[in-house]
Amino acid sequence: MVSQENVEVVQALYAAWNAGDMDAFRDLYDPDAITRPPEGWPEPGPFVGREAVMRAWGQIREAWTADVVEPISDFIEAGDRVAVRHVWRVAGQGPEVSLEVTTVLTLSNGRIVHQEFFRDHAQALKAVGLEE
Repeated sequence: MVSQENVEVVQALYAAWNAGDMDAFRDLYDPDAITRPPEGWPEPGPFVGREAVMRAWGQIREAWTADVVEPISDFIEAGDRVAVRHVWRVAGQGPEVSLEVTTVLTLSNGRIVHQEFFRDHAQALKAVGLEE
């Protein structure tokens, strides 16, 4: 049953981001969390510790006037990990942008301890021991 609880935590993460509730978003990360952005990201990371993770997310939030993250796959459970493919749609001063990535999150005690982004969905599934 733990993995279903992990899926619920990840779903809450998406809901908090889309609602702009950065306090709730922050609370879903472990104090020692590590986030690794996708390859080619302007800030290469990794971001180590909840405060560094939140600074990185805060910079991203400030860069756009509007954004939403829309899951486009099921939330895939794999032990203590959850993988989900999503589209991140952002708007700012220039044209709207859509970025499709798969996020693999590792959870412990109801909090995110590791988050990694993959541009290649098959590579993300392989990272959690699954094949497409």
